[in-house]
Amino acid sequence: MINIDHDGNRITVTVFGEFTLADYREFEEVADYRIKFAAPLDLLFDLREMAGFTVDLAFEELRHTRQHAHDFRRIAILTDDQWIAWSAWISQFFVDAEVQVFADAEDASLWLDGAPA
Repeated sequence: MINIDHDGNRITVTVFGEFTLADYREFEEVADYRIKFAAPLDLLFDLREMAGFTVDLAFEELRHTRQHAHDFRRIAILTDDQWIAWSAWISQFFVDAEVQVFADAEDASLWLDGAPA
């Protein structure tokens, strides 16, 4: 299950439990709409409550990321999981966006606002 908030050029996605393809498609709808009017976007993915993700989600995330490689400015990922941090590091090869991993929501928000990491 996910919760999505968007304001201006920022989309915040909070994941609870398993992150599924249906959840990701919900995010895609919001992101694709916002890209039309406010690109480049900043993203905040709060994955601290994520229990896991489905394989089909991983493939869709890769496809969507490559399709919108130039549409994001900064991507902040909130997590304490080292595997997710590692995958975030890999994902930055597919986008022009700056990608940073954070343990603290306030630090992530400040960075998205333009503060140095």
